[in-house]
Amino acid sequence: MHETEQHDLSDDSDYAAASRHHAPGGIMRTDSGKSTASEAGGSEVLYLKDNVAIHPTQYASERISGRLRLYKQGSSLFLSWIPYKPSTDGAVDSLGHGSSSIPVEKDRNLYTIKSLPVSDVHSIRRHTPALSWPYIIVVLSSGLAYPPFYFYNGGVREFLATLKQHVFIVRSADDSNVFLVNDFQDPLQFEKLPLVWGKQRMHPLCLEEWAAFLDSEGRILDSKALRERIFYGGVDQNIRKEVWKFLLGYHEYDSTYAEREYLTSVKKSEYEVIKSQWQSISAVQAKRFTKFRERKGLIDKDVVRTDRSVAYYEGDDNPNVTILRDILLTYSFYNFDLGYCQGMSDFLSPILYVMKDEAESFWCFVALMERLGPNFNRDQSGMHSQLFALSKLVEILDSPLHNYFKQTDCLNYFFCFRWILIQFKREFEYDQVMHLWEVLWTHYLSEHLHLYMCVAILKSHRKKIMGEQMDFDTLLKFINELSGNIDLDWTIREAEALCICAGENGAACIPPGTPPSLPIEPDMGLYPQEDEVL
Repeated sequence: MHETEQHDLSDDSDYAAASRHHAPGGIMRTDSGKSTASEAGGSEVLYLKDNVAIHPTQYASERISGRLRLYKQGSSLFLSWIPYKPSTDGAVDSLGHGSSSIPVEKDRNLYTIKSLPVSDVHSIRRHTPALSWPYIIVVLSSGLAYPPFYFYNGGVREFLATLKQHVFIVRSADDSNVFLVNDFQDPLQFEKLPLVWGKQRMHPLCLEEWAAFLDSEGRILDSKALRERIFYGGVDQNIRKEVWKFLLGYHEYDSTYAEREYLTSVKKSEYEVIKSQWQSISAVQAKRFTKFRERKGLIDKDVVRTDRSVAYYEGDDNPNVTILRDILLTYSFYNFDLGYCQGMSDFLSPILYVMKDEAESFWCFVALMERLGPNFNRDQSGMHSQLFALSKLVEILDSPLHNYFKQTDCLNYFFCFRWILIQFKREFEYDQVMHLWEVLWTHYLSEHLHLYMCVAILKSHRKKIMGEQMDFDTLLKFINELSGNIDLDWTIREAEALCICAGENGAACIPPGTPPSLPIEPDMGLYPQEDEVL
C-alpha cells in the first residue's frame, strides 16, 4: 500500500488570477466585485466563485454558468452550485455573464446543487489541460460523479486551498491529481482511507540493548534509532541516569567515555563556583538584595511541598529536599534573567531522583530549561505560543470541539495551562511521568508531541464536554479532575496517530521557536576542545 502525502496546491496555474479576486477574511470576491461573508440561516460563506460552468453536451460552445460556493452551517461544510437564471433577451445572464446556450428550466433543476454535505464527497479530481480551461470533477462516496465544473476565470487552486482549511485531504497514491476528501468531524475515523494508528508500546530499553547502541569508545552509533526505540518503550530505571543525560542534551551522542568522564569533573567544579555565589551572601547583604530574598523565599516554600509523597523526598529534614533547594537557588544565579518560577521544582524533582548527584542534576536541569525555560517567561510568551498552537491543532483535528470552544469563549485553552506548563507532571503517577518525559525528550516524531497529547485527551472527552455544555469554569474543574485517570500508553499512541494524521498541516500550526524547541546547534559549552582533553 502506498503512503499518502499531504497535497501541495502551489503548482496551480490559476492562483495568481484567483488571488486578485480574494476579499478580506478569506472570502472569494464575486465577479461583480462584491464579497459575501454570511447568509441568512446562520451559514458562513468560505468560498464563492462566479462563472463556474458545466457543459451539458459535447459542444464546448454550449455551457451553463453558475455560482460555486463552499459554506458552513454549524460545524458542517457544504458545497453548492446554482445556475444563473436565464436573462430575458437570451444573451446575457442576470449577473452580466454571457452564455452561448441558455438552459431551459429542466436543465437548471437537473444540474443544480443546493447543499451537498462535503462529508458525502469521496474525492475531487483536478484537471488543468494545456489548451483548455481548468476543471474539477466531484465524486461522491456512492460512486456517482457530478459533471465537470469549468473555472473560466480561474479559482481551482483557491477552491482546493479553502477546502483544505476545513476538511482533511490527501492526494491519491495512484493519481496526484485526485484529492481524497473525508468528513472533517473526526479525521481518524475514516473508513475509506488507510488508517494510521500509533504503534504498540514496547518494553523499556534494557541494559543489553543500550550497550548495543555504543561503540568500543562509548559513542552512540545511531542516535535516531535509539530515540525511536525509547519513544516506543521508554527506558529501564537501571539505566535512566546514563540515558537521560543524552536525551536532555547534557551529553552529546557522539561523545566518548573519556570525554564524558572529563566533562563530569569540569562541570562539577563549575557548579560549585556558581553555588558559592549565593552561599557567600551574608545576612546583612541579603537585606539589601531584594531579588535574592524574593527568589529564596519562593524556592523555600515550593521545595517543601514538591513530591513529598515520594519516598525519596518524604519526611522532616530530608537532605534530598535541601539538595533540591540548593540546585534551584544555584540555577537562579546561573540564569539570573529567568530566575526561579513556580513549577520549576516539578521539573527538577524527577531529575534529582534519577541522577542522585547534585552537580549532574543541576546541569541536566540547565539543559532541560534550555528547551522549556520559555514556559516561565514573565510575559508568558512561551505558554501563549503553545496554547495558540494547541488551538490550531484542535481546529484541524477536531473542528466540532474547536467550534464548541469558540461558542463558549474558551479558545484561549487556558484549561490546558497546567498540562503544558509542567508537561503533565500532575496528571500521572511519578514513575509514569518519568516514562512520559523520556518519550517526549526523544523528539522522535515532533518536538511538540505534548500538544498532540492535549488534543488526544480533549478528543476522548468531546462528547461529555459538549453534551454537558461545559463553560470555562466547569471545563477547568473537569480537566483538573482527570489527574490520575488518564491512560498514558493510550494517550501516547493516540498522540502519535494524530501527529502523523496532521502531518505538515499540523506542523504548520506551530509557530517557529515554540517550546520545547531544540537549538539548531545545541551547545552549552559542556564539552572541552580536543587539546583540552589531551
